[in-house]
Amino acid sequence: MHSRVCILGSTGSIGCSSLDVISRNSERYSASILTAHSNYQKMFEQCKRFSPELVVMVCDKSAKMLTQLLNDAELEIPVVAGIEQLNNIDFAEHCEVVIAAIVGAAGLLPTLAAVKAGLKILLANKESLVMSGDLFMQQVKQSNACLLPVDSEHNAIFQSLPAESHSKAGWSGVKKVLLTGSGGPFLKEPLSELVTKTPDQACAHPNWEMGRKISVDSATMMNKGLELIEACYLFNLSLQQIQIVVHPQSIIHSMVSYDDGSVISQMGNPDMRTPIAHCLAWPERIDAGVEPLDFFNLKPLEFEEPDFERFPCLLLAIKAIETGASAPCILNAANEIAVAAFLAERIKFTQIAEVIKITLERSNFENLDNIDAILRVDGQARSLAETVIGEIS
Repeated sequence: MHSRVCILGSTGSIGCSSLDVISRNSERYSASILTAHSNYQKMFEQCKRFSPELVVMVCDKSAKMLTQLLNDAELEIPVVAGIEQLNNIDFAEHCEVVIAAIVGAAGLLPTLAAVKAGLKILLANKESLVMSGDLFMQQVKQSNACLLPVDSEHNAIFQSLPAESHSKAGWSGVKKVLLTGSGGPFLKEPLSELVTKTPDQACAHPNWEMGRKISVDSATMMNKGLELIEACYLFNLSLQQIQIVVHPQSIIHSMVSYDDGSVISQMGNPDMRTPIAHCLAWPERIDAGVEPLDFFNLKPLEFEEPDFERFPCLLLAIKAIETGASAPCILNAANEIAVAAFLAERIKFTQIAEVIKITLERSNFENLDNIDAILRVDGQARSLAETVIGEIS
């Protein structure tokens, strides 16, 4: 059966990897909708190769530039512009599968719209679930959408959990979920030197090729904090059921420990095409273009506990899920603003955690039971974080 795929954020790293997997399995999948913020040059190349039914560009100027390039190339591909167009895509008309790969809070509304359409959703946008939590999962249940995790760690957990033993009481026989993280580029750096780290240094991940925002999140281990929160909602786990394990080689992507002493893990080379291909074809398997592990040339695998002095953002995320209510939403918003400020060289690397901590301390927490409340709290937290940056920079 041929499936049409929408990629929310096709010009980013996950989007490009998704298109690579689709190109290797063109007899089964086609790219029907591609969306991006403003990278019209890359979108033009994707249009030439994949001929989508529709393109959505958030930036109006970029949409006009893309339209001109398509006209010059005599390609009749409709292009629409604006955030409203992104948030109101008619998914049911154009696709059966949606890959949610927009980074940050910008992915929340289009991802929720895809969920409401009751489609197969490949979730790579962890921030949308961190922001909306219970509301997001309730919508998945109501619409009967098929939600599959693309994040390598959550995909590994999904593959390692028992297939048919989930109840409201939890996962039968599961003792603990072990969520692995590399520790990023500064794992062994002296703590005194972290204050001097530049955006380029923070984005130089030793194992993964990622966008700049998620690369900084990996360097602070906020990425693991957001994944911890996501795992709680995604798999209906308590905080006490999840243990974070620093694994610098990024070969074991996560593990599940069972009551009988067994530990089941998912292993593979650090390449996002593996979890994308797994979710795209689930419950089958397809070619991802990724070489299997060569066990005779593997470096020794190391594991250690996270150092909260080195990674204060991770501790802030743990406290946020403990607090509950709107704390995870505020945490995410403050982090996005702080990371953007660091990438713009407005604050130092070590001040990312400071901005988030102060923003949380100055915030009032409330239960978020509708999308308007989530967006309001998100906006307030962003404004507060900007104020904090102005005070400390």
